[in-house]
Amino acid sequence: MAALWKRTPVVSWCFFDWANSAYATTVMAGFFPVFFKQYWAGDLSTTDSTFWLGVANSLASIMVVFIAPLLGAIADRGGSKKRFLLFFTYMAVVMTTALFFVAQGSWVLALALYVLATLGFSGGVIFYDALLINVAEQREYDMVSALGYGFGYLGGGLLFSFNVLMTLFPDAFGLASAAEAVRYSFISVAVWWALFSLPLFLFVKEPAPVEAASKAVVIREGFQQLVTTFHQIRALKQTFLFLLAYWLYIDGVDTIVRMAVDYGLSIGFDTNGLLTALLLTQFVGFPAAILFGRLGEKRGPRQGIMLAIFVYLLVVLWAYQMEAEWEFYTLAVVIGLVQGGIQSLSRSLYARLIPKSKAGEFFGFYNMLGKFAAVLGPILMGWVGVLTGSSRVSILSISVLFILGAIILSQVDIEEGQRQAQLLDER
Repeated sequence: MAALWKRTPVVSWCFFDWANSAYATTVMAGFFPVFFKQYWAGDLSTTDSTFWLGVANSLASIMVVFIAPLLGAIADRGGSKKRFLLFFTYMAVVMTTALFFVAQGSWVLALALYVLATLGFSGGVIFYDALLINVAEQREYDMVSALGYGFGYLGGGLLFSFNVLMTLFPDAFGLASAAEAVRYSFISVAVWWALFSLPLFLFVKEPAPVEAASKAVVIREGFQQLVTTFHQIRALKQTFLFLLAYWLYIDGVDTIVRMAVDYGLSIGFDTNGLLTALLLTQFVGFPAAILFGRLGEKRGPRQGIMLAIFVYLLVVLWAYQMEAEWEFYTLAVVIGLVQGGIQSLSRSLYARLIPKSKAGEFFGFYNMLGKFAAVLGPILMGWVGVLTGSSRVSILSISVLFILGAIILSQVDIEEGQRQAQLLDER
């Protein structure tokens, strides 16, 4: 690991996670949902504001689902992952900055900017993930991927802590109110994001395409490559099996994260309590992600993922019987221990199972599945809840996603998957 710290491309790549996690933490998970209800959509009923916020999140996810594989294919054909990453990052930074200027009650404009900023965030992740193979050797994927997530948890947590202090003590920062502090937090996220993204754009190198081509040719070939990729993923049996397993267990992960917030609200936690729990998850996630990277190096990424799935199964059982408020905070800590690990090791294992020359398009599919996450879980919970009349039993139903994901993951032949991916790369 010491050698990794001395390599500028690796550290620069990790700092992008440090940069964009400020948006994921402060805006997406922290302030935007609360500020939208209380400031921009204060005139709407609670039900209506929840509905429109859900529509915005779904719209952003659906847009990424449709464009992710195609953009990845085009970027591979044109050798332009960094250019696409710069475009999406720039768009997201501008839209996040614009949130500062949205007047109270202008909830439609706030949602429009939020959708575009989230699209920029999610679209950029496709090309950021794909650049992993350009900064690390295959044997280093686990540790470098874990370092990226670790940087993200730490960077996002640090800025979020500062932003929370701004809202709790606005006078100390020369601000008139907590609302003004939240608006300035959007500015801080944009500046943070833009500043700490620079190392990647300056120091991470991307190989040029073998053959130069015009933009029109690149786009046409990108469309053609997209169709081909569908067939290639199905032909790469081990890669396909992993993606199926990943979709199941990451759906369970995202559903559990959302259930923790729902549980906090249901037992009467106020906003400050929820923010505190979110901070706990961030700072626990930093060292935990690094430890999981070590585990991936020593035991292989699959064992680390299996361990995380087992812990999530325990979380489901815990949530089933949870009653005391202190358990909510403990649950946040436990989730923080495994959330970064299961994400980072999934990314590094997938990087082993894909052809390097097609990293963009294959990570496009990977991130597409990530956007489908938490679709099956809530439906399953709702169906079980209706049948049984018990929300606690519905929580237990999420265990099915983890169990099925673990079973399918155990069937993945990693060595055979690497061989298949290498053969495809050599064609």
